[in-house]
Amino acid sequence: MRQDQSPKCQLISSATSLPVLEKRGDIMLGGLFSLHDTVVEHNLSFTSQPPSTKCTRFNFRTFRWMQTMIFAIQEINREGKLLPNITVGYKIYDSCSLPHQALKAAVELMGNKNDSSIEENNGTCHESVPVVIGDGGSTQSLVVAHFLGVFHVPQVSYFSSCACLSDKREFPAFLRTMPSDFFQVDALVQLVRHFGWTWVGVIAGDDAYGHSGANIFANEVRKFGVCVALHKIIPKNREQTNILSIISSIRLSGAQVILVFAVEQDAVALFDEALRAGLTGIQWLASEAWSTAAVLSTPRKYHHILQGTVGFAIRQAHIPGLQDFLVRLNPSRPDAQEDPFLIPFWEEVFQCSLSGQDKDQEEKAEEKPPCNGTENLNNVTNIYSDVSQLRISYNVYKAVYAVVHALKNMKSCVKGKGPFPLQTCPDADNIQPWQLLYYIKQIRYVDLFADEIKFDENGDPAAMYDLVNWQLKPNGDMEFLTVGKFEGVTTKQKLQLQEEDILWNGNQTKVPLSVCSSICHPGTRKAIRPNFPVCCYDCVSCTAGEISNQTDAIDCVQCPPEFWSNAERTTCVPKQVEFLSFNDTMGITLVVISLIGSLSTCAVVFIFFYHRTTPIVRANNSDLSFLLLFSLTLCFLCSLTFIGQPSKWSCMLRHTAFGISFVLCISCILGKTIVVLIAFKTALPGSDIMKWFGPAQQKSIITICTLAQVIICTVWLIVAPPAPRQILPREKPFVILFCDEGSEIAFALVLSYIGLLACLCLLLAFLARKLPDSFNEARLITFSMLIFCAVWVAFIPAYISSPGKYATVTEVFAILASSYGLLGCIFAPKCYIILLRPEKNTRKHLMSKAPSVKF
Repeated sequence: MRQDQSPKCQLISSATSLPVLEKRGDIMLGGLFSLHDTVVEHNLSFTSQPPSTKCTRFNFRTFRWMQTMIFAIQEINREGKLLPNITVGYKIYDSCSLPHQALKAAVELMGNKNDSSIEENNGTCHESVPVVIGDGGSTQSLVVAHFLGVFHVPQVSYFSSCACLSDKREFPAFLRTMPSDFFQVDALVQLVRHFGWTWVGVIAGDDAYGHSGANIFANEVRKFGVCVALHKIIPKNREQTNILSIISSIRLSGAQVILVFAVEQDAVALFDEALRAGLTGIQWLASEAWSTAAVLSTPRKYHHILQGTVGFAIRQAHIPGLQDFLVRLNPSRPDAQEDPFLIPFWEEVFQCSLSGQDKDQEEKAEEKPPCNGTENLNNVTNIYSDVSQLRISYNVYKAVYAVVHALKNMKSCVKGKGPFPLQTCPDADNIQPWQLLYYIKQIRYVDLFADEIKFDENGDPAAMYDLVNWQLKPNGDMEFLTVGKFEGVTTKQKLQLQEEDILWNGNQTKVPLSVCSSICHPGTRKAIRPNFPVCCYDCVSCTAGEISNQTDAIDCVQCPPEFWSNAERTTCVPKQVEFLSFNDTMGITLVVISLIGSLSTCAVVFIFFYHRTTPIVRANNSDLSFLLLFSLTLCFLCSLTFIGQPSKWSCMLRHTAFGISFVLCISCILGKTIVVLIAFKTALPGSDIMKWFGPAQQKSIITICTLAQVIICTVWLIVAPPAPRQILPREKPFVILFCDEGSEIAFALVLSYIGLLACLCLLLAFLARKLPDSFNEARLITFSMLIFCAVWVAFIPAYISSPGKYATVTEVFAILASSYGLLGCIFAPKCYIILLRPEKNTRKHLMSKAPSVKF
């Protein structure tokens, strides 16, 4: 392609241009404001050029923002301190709250086909404005930022807070005086955590602002254990059935706290439907976009559902002279004819019709009376003239001054010290947008309200919010009371609250509760319900041995081994020490049985002693009988040493006393059995064999047998004596205190030795079972030994399997049962004869069926 055939930069022709409010100056600033909330939808035939867009529903609040931009520019030109001898102009378009309308306005801000500013310069189009202030909505700013970013035209938004706009790779030329939603979400999350709300609903507008903010909030709040009860989108088509489904979801969720992350137009649609459906009792959380929206706070119909609303709003300021500037507007002024937005504003405020209208407006004039010229904004109180909550207006004011400060710094550049290659400075007479973008990013100053104005690496300002609470005044008007602050850059506590000043929904001072499940009190833990969010749970009591001493405990804590949980499962208390006590029912029973056995034995001793001269006492070797009764008394009494708290001495005493007493008892029985057997096995009465088993020999047998057990017990006590020991079972509420044998071998030897003697007695008595009936003590010994052996054979498995103190009970029972068996089988028949059948207690009766043998 030849040099002269290179393409020229031209705009595609269009049927009509958008209405523009323009004032020429040395430097032109572009402006985008959503002066209308919607547009009239046309039925497109696609066979002819579509008609021009017609915007409807004039927004007084946004019109105030636009006038604030004009006020700031006029203030800068009037003072002349920042840009001396230079005037700043403006070109302002209405984006009608639509992305494509905002994009169309941005294209026109780049120049038009009749604009001399468009020229060929190496194939590049030069924009007619070096910077654009706007737009307000994040959705509009997204498309505009994409477009302007291609040409590196700086865009400074005053109300777009979508966190997505902080991505400098996608939006390299975008800056804003509105904090990113990252900070607003951080503030909202901290607010939810502070008041303990764990079951929160989220409703978002169907745009970039709503989707981005609500998604970030939902993701962040879940990190702290908060559950999102519902996440709904307010549709743009405004069909009643769609919004009614949101109201139904709110009711079904049971959430008492609902965050509405949407622009004010979407919030109005939601609350209109909430009014019709009679939805009350909800604590609303407002996102910054509508937290101070007069369109919701002014109509009294919303007061009973929105009273108590809390939300974060950006910092406000009182701009001197702004209110006077706002109310000076008048369509009769000469410059008003150039303002395409003033006439629809005036007609909407005063509901009258001005002359010089197009055809469509003439049709509307049929419904409105003509304006008479006496209308005055000083006599009107509405959103436009209300300067009590200058928040977004302050952002617009800061955006204008930030651009002008950047222009001042650009024009103050010293040659040879510039920021660009070869330290060059920008051409002050031919401002390049990319150069201005650099200077805007570098600004840093303190404005007249003592706020530091600067942008971070993402083009975002410092995040500072006021927490506002919607409270009704006595006159019925709604008031935005500041009850807290949030600073996103401080190293101190970010969220500061004055909780005592907050009035919640329903004019309540008590913080509303919004949980899926009630609070789990100390002593219980959370048990997650299957297929439910983690915030929905049941409260389950801690198991025995575990505690929880805080509300909403996730797990119960196991008590240390020596401690157990109290009845409420809130604290660990020392475990009770379990042993066979004299105060236990079981202990008392065994003591009584032992004492009865001892007294019974003493009674037998008394009977035998009283009847010691009778044949039946003398015939049974009274010395051995008294020694046997003495040993049985010791057997009964030694059981008492097993009752009571184990100590070092009681442990040594109980086992040795038991072992020696029983060996002494069995030895006596063994001696009697040997004598009976030898006596009746001799061929002739009075044989010499009996001299080897006389009283002295019997005593020797008893002494030797008992001495062996004494030696075993002595070695046991010296080498490994029994000692008290504790068992700390985790699953039991008590500490088992018992006497450890010390040496299982020694304990086994003691029992085995007793068993050996008992078996020997049983064998000898069995051999003498067929002696004459009138004097067959061997048969009585056989029965007693059978009982004795049966008791102790059953004792071994019972002892091993019995837990805690019941092992001791088993051992005491075995001692008492075997003792009663010996006492009953050997001495009860004799006492029966002595006391009840004295006629048989004669020598004649005894000698009639038995040989005359003296033992």
